[in-house]
Parts: sequence; C-alpha cells; structure tokens
Amino acid sequence: MEAWPTVAWVLLMTSIADWQKTVQSRDFSMTDIILLHPSTTPHPGGFKCFTCEDAADNYECNRWAPDVYCPRDAKYCLTLHMMDNHGESVSVTKRCAALDDCLYTGCADVTDNGYQMCSSCCEGNICNVLVPRNASSAVFSSTSPLTSSSRGSPPATLSYIIIIAIFTCGYI
Repeated sequence: MEAWPTVAWVLLMTSIADWQKTVQSRDFSMTDIILLHPSTTPHPGGFKCFTCEDAADNYECNRWAPDVYCPRDAKYCLTLHMMDNHGESVSVTKRCAALDDCLYTGCADVTDNGYQMCSSCCEGNICNVLVPRNASSAVFSSTSPLTSSSRGSPPATLSYIIIIAIFTCGYI
C-alpha cells in the first residue's frame, strides 16, 4: 500500500514537468505578429479619429468616442470646439474628414454673446486628442504632402489654405 502514494507522486511530478515545458512562453517576434495579425485595418492606410457630436467638453468626447475606422475617402481628423466668452467649452464635435472639410481651420466669433468656434484638422491615427482653443492650436497639420503632381507644384486648395491662414492669423 505504501508504494501507491510514491508512484502517484512520481507520476504527478513528471506530468507537471512536461506541462511546464509546453506552457513556458517565448517573446513574440515581428514575424509572429505579422502572421497573427496580417492587417487589422479595413483598408490600407486605415486609421481612427476620436468621434463625437456636440459633446459637453473634450473629456466627454474622448471618453465616449466609438472605436471605429475612418472611411477610405477620409484622410484627416477634424475637431470643432465652441467656447463661451470665458473660454469654457460649450460644444465639441470630432470626426473623420476629407481634405475639403479641412480648408477652413482657425477661430472665429460665431454669435454676439461672445461664443467662439475654433476648428483644426490633423493627419494620423487618433491625432485629434486635444481641442483647439486659440489661433495657435486651430491649425491644419499634415504629415504628408498635399500635392499629388509629379512636378511638385501645390494644388489650388493648398494656396487657398495658405491665404485663409494668413487672414485668420492676422499676418496682413
């Protein structure tokens, strides 16, 4: 009878040793990641923006923003921030945007009661974390060239953006 507990103990220890060999993990390599996740975006170059409509402030917008990819025609993240005459947030709207939606960045007075609307656009995955609060943060920031011509001449929309920026920032 005394042999059975010893045999059981030996069998248990060998099975634990075998189990530990198979369970021990190794670090993931880039090859493993590529094989496991070949493409997690719905289309090449896919990205996400914080997205909300008329949120009370930036925190509420970012906190409840859905985790979805932007459509293929959207290349930027747009943020519209309305503030009262004390600089407090009244409304925050964030969404994916095409180039045409980003042509009018800057700040402007919207009503007689002192409300101001600032808009900004940025390029990149969830780049619209912050809200524009003044002319120095209400900008269009792009990491890639806005031109598609091989000669390198800027498109008409880029010239228009520069003119709007000059007038908005008060350089003239």
